[in-house]
Amino acid sequence: MATIFYSLSGEGRGHATRVRAVVEQLRQQHRVVIYAPGHAYELLLPVYEGTEVNVRHIPGLAFHYKHCRLTGSRKLDTFKTGMECLHYIAQYTELSRRLQDDIETESPDLVITDFEPALPRVARQVGIPFISLDHQHFLLVSDLRKLPVDLQRHAFFMAQVVRGYYHGQVQTVVSSFYFPPLKPNTQGVSQIGVLLRDEILQATPEHGEHIVVYLRRFGSSEVFRALEACGCEVRIYGLGAQRSIGRLKFREIDMHRFVDDLATSRALISTAGNQLIGEALYLEKPVLAMPEYCNHEQRINGHFLQDSGAGMTVGMEQMTPLYTRYFMKHCEMFRSRIDRQNIHGNTTALNIINQYLPRTA
Repeated sequence: MATIFYSLSGEGRGHATRVRAVVEQLRQQHRVVIYAPGHAYELLLPVYEGTEVNVRHIPGLAFHYKHCRLTGSRKLDTFKTGMECLHYIAQYTELSRRLQDDIETESPDLVITDFEPALPRVARQVGIPFISLDHQHFLLVSDLRKLPVDLQRHAFFMAQVVRGYYHGQVQTVVSSFYFPPLKPNTQGVSQIGVLLRDEILQATPEHGEHIVVYLRRFGSSEVFRALEACGCEVRIYGLGAQRSIGRLKFREIDMHRFVDDLATSRALISTAGNQLIGEALYLEKPVLAMPEYCNHEQRINGHFLQDSGAGMTVGMEQMTPLYTRYFMKHCEMFRSRIDRQNIHGNTTALNIINQYLPRTA
């Protein structure tokens, strides 16, 4: 039995969902300690409380958003995000010392990180090998020259942020629903499908009549009007329980209910996160992706989705009934282009991790 330290970003549900999918496989044979900040800690602690998997809270970097009246969408709050960054930097020395003490006390055999900067940096300092297993590193390793010029420019600057998080990993594993070509002479990089939690793997896809929608904390009146144009029941997650608006039904986040609704839906309409798009495609659901305003990673994901042929994309601030009607009309065409088998990355991820664990007799 090996000991594995696993850290992740606290931003969004995708990181926590990805980590949980991997940990569920690792915990069967190994001891796993998770280091999670913010929202990720809140999501993972109830899952593993009272089990052999130890979830520890750490400070983390986080992005803050605010409502943009001009676009009716969310935009990055640079001031609050900057203050959060300064607060994190002020805590970093103490965090680094704490992680080093844990490593010296518990002697992990391997460190894995999902876009969290502190643990891999400490691991590198003390000579513990670490694997980078996330989505964001596609910005560093992929040949993105087929993107529109403005997205190429944004991808270049975002790649510098990714580069600054950490370096020195023994393997870079990029989990994605889409596989752009790698840069020439790229080494030590593996492209794998999305990491799928057990609920998704055990679900049986059915092609029902309702639509599932996922939004992050905010939905504009323009988006609601566009959703009403779907012409069927629309089950909306992410905004909490509210009074129904015609065929729009607002539901509290419940992972089991969400998976059931997604598995039996006709399609998904959501923000353009890599993880959820991959889960929907695995369940044979076409996707209409709505990248959030000024969220360039989501814009790139939307471009990838459209290029795959399995869905379409439109910026949330540009959403109109015209787009939803077109999407609904062509759902079966999008579904026919889904390559379900390439989306499942769990087995490949576990095989890569096992290469860096000590062999047992």
